[in-house]
Amino acid sequence: MIKKGLTFLKLGMNDLEKRVIGFAQTFYASSHHGWDHVLRVRNLALHIGAEEGADLEALEIVAYLHDVMRNQEMENKGGFCHAEKGAEIADRFLKSIGYEKREEVVHCIKTHRFHGENIPETLEAKVFYDADKLDSIGAIGIARTYSYNGEKGSPVFAEVPDNYIPQGNTRYHPEHTAVHEYVCKLSKVKDKMLTDTGREIAEQRHAFMQEFFKRLEAEVRGEL
Repeated sequence: MIKKGLTFLKLGMNDLEKRVIGFAQTFYASSHHGWDHVLRVRNLALHIGAEEGADLEALEIVAYLHDVMRNQEMENKGGFCHAEKGAEIADRFLKSIGYEKREEVVHCIKTHRFHGENIPETLEAKVFYDADKLDSIGAIGIARTYSYNGEKGSPVFAEVPDNYIPQGNTRYHPEHTAVHEYVCKLSKVKDKMLTDTGREIAEQRHAFMQEFFKRLEAEVRGEL
């Protein structure tokens, strides 16, 4: 039975959480970068953060705010970096409510992107980077990728060379399939983890993806 727990936060939210969540929820809409993604990443960040000794309160605030500009970036077909724009919006909001860990949170948001140029330097930024990337791989990563590619009208399968490198805004085009995304990004996430806990989780999720795409190709060829 599937439990209806994706939108459940937790009992006894403090005033800070209520204000941050109320602000953040207005930005999330898409099925692959929606509020359910936020909650999964929050749970991962808190789990990894607890194992690594990071600031859990800051990580929770980061999770709620990290993708506030993601949908706008997608609508703009990658015309700007959602991590940098999102960090600016989060900075203004957290400053307006007087949050004392504002700079710590903003750094995590600014550096959480896989293809970004800004490097996570703090423990919290490294933990959050891993948490966000883990939600892009494994079973959930495959589901999210196909959800997005379904919206674009991409085919289920395509032949992709191992050295495939997307150019410009290729990811937003229908010909960039879930298989392309696996070859050029998802298969590489495991080796980009920054914490021991993140690496351990990534190994399991990576193995699942390998088997899935191997079987997918075999079924397409009529071998299974």
